[in-house]
Amino acid sequence: MVLAVFGPWLAPHDPSAINIPQRLSAPGGAWLLGTDALGRDILSRLLHGARWSLGLAFLVSVIGLCIGTVVGLLAALGGKTLDWLVMRITDTFLAFPELLAAVVIAGLMGAGTTSLIFALSVTGWMRYCRVARGIGLTLQSRGYVIQARLAGLSPLALARWHYLPALLPSLAVVWTGMFARAILGISALGFLGFGVQPPLPEWGTMLLDARIHLRSTPLQMVWPGLAVVACVLAINLVGDMLRDALAQEERS
Repeated sequence: MVLAVFGPWLAPHDPSAINIPQRLSAPGGAWLLGTDALGRDILSRLLHGARWSLGLAFLVSVIGLCIGTVVGLLAALGGKTLDWLVMRITDTFLAFPELLAAVVIAGLMGAGTTSLIFALSVTGWMRYCRVARGIGLTLQSRGYVIQARLAGLSPLALARWHYLPALLPSLAVVWTGMFARAILGISALGFLGFGVQPPLPEWGTMLLDARIHLRSTPLQMVWPGLAVVACVLAINLVGDMLRDALAQEERS
């Protein structure tokens, strides 16, 4: 996240500057990680690409969080009929592999950042919905919720003052996992040509550009691949720490 914020100021070169005489240079000297097929500095493109890969993943995961939480609370507070309808829609979305569905949606809409955000947001809200709905149904039998309902509190006020505070810890754990999945999804769609379009640097599109030079200069694919792996691993570890802390708090 620090690299995504400060990467453009830390980059030693212009990420879009073409330098044909220095194309496919090995790491060293002025090019710490080497250059790509157009002579562009890979390190600079990695630092600038962090803003696209992590920034878009953050946006997608937050949109999914908002959609899933609202839909889950509607299912929990809207009665049995609405609950059944919402969960059948959720199960339908879950029946399709998320990445495959995102590829289909992005392919139908056309390549670009807007279609990428829409495709991953549409396919990434279901887990939040299940968590929000499950906790919401559990809270309905709590004494303070029953008293608030009998006092005439509206469903919107109930959700704001009683349901959301109870949901946030569990949703935070789910969000970390979905944030990591969003990074993988954005990189995968970028590698397939549906994501951020050249010449903008993004880790998935960097992998796509380096693919044809895999045999001659494999390090071109190693650097963005390592960036994706490192970020996903770090975020998943943070999610595990949050889950363990939440479980310990519940036991105490």
